Amino acid sequence: MVTKITDFSGNAILSCLKGKERALALQEGEVVDFSVRQSVYQPEEHINEAYFPLGAILSVVARMKDGAMIEIGTIGREGTSALPLVMGSDTSANESFCQVPGKAWKMPAATFRSLVSSSKLFRSFLNRYLQAYVNMVGQLAACNRLHSVYERCARWLLMTGDRVGGNEFPLTHEFLSIMLGSRRSGVTVAAAMLQKAGFIHYEHGKITILDRKGLEATTCECYKITTEQFGDLLSLRPAVKDN
Repeated sequence: MVTKITDFSGNAILSCLKGKERALALQEGEVVDFSVRQSVYQPEEHINEAYFPLGAILSVVARMKDGAMIEIGTIGREGTSALPLVMGSDTSANESFCQVPGKAWKMPAATFRSLVSSSKLFRSFLNRYLQAYVNMVGQLAACNRLHSVYERCARWLLMTGDRVGGNEFPLTHEFLSIMLGSRRSGVTVAAAMLQKAGFIHYEHGKITILDRKGLEATTCECYKITTEQFGDLLSLRPAVKDN
């Protein structure tokens, strides 16, 4: 289903657009609905569109020759899938797909480049997001190497809750194990421990965060570090209420 909108407040970067730049984005773009695991970009394929999540969450993953995957980046309402375009490339070395279903604003790559050239504010927001995203990727690499699956599971759930704007989202143990690059059995044990502690509730492929403060106390320092990197680009986070 494709619909039109007139309000960009659902995405921190698009919300900076004013006047003729905003009119151009509205004229050339459209809302699309992403489903779970729907492809966004494939490695080395030409990038034709930029996506700005309005509720959907996108994952950037590294895939090994044996098919194993691990998430190396998460994109939500604070950002865009179009970082390769920002850096002057028209392809991505990594695969990306939808992690949590929802809406996103789709914009032709040519329109995106035009806005980058014409709007200093848009470029400024993109540069700030790029810096935060690169720092996040580095922090998550260290996290995946040094911290327990229990801590990483709590961190991933918090980051996803921030970006989805709520305390409930669809999730299976299989998908979480892919995101964390861990065996499904280890992720199942970690999720069970978080549920037993009263921090989350898991049922029928849906996670509900019951105690955010408990999760924040459980996770490693990487959650706070990565959140602070985005600053006011994560200004939509207050929509997530503590239970």
